[in-house]
Amino acid sequence: MPEKKREDPGPSVKDPELYEKLRDEGDSKEKSARIANAAANTSREEVGRKGGESGSYDDMTKDELMDRARKVGIDGRSDMNKDELIKALRDH
Repeated sequence: MPEKKREDPGPSVKDPELYEKLRDEGDSKEKSARIANAAANTSREEVGRKGGESGSYDDMTKDELMDRARKVGIDGRSDMNKDELIKALRDH
């Protein structure tokens, strides 16, 4: 099966190879670019170690989740229940 040719992500993506890998895994363009650029600024290994500073979404109240969803720009958040907000935030 021929490999799909993707559009060049542009000069704003600092690590195109990682960007493409993340897109192939199903991550959004925004998330892939964010991770690829963070990796280019330090190192891929360093980016993987960065996590763990924030609490679990499961421990947050619905109001806290709504505030977080608002900050990251998730559409349709006002119609979501707590579980839907958590899924949307994790998939963003």
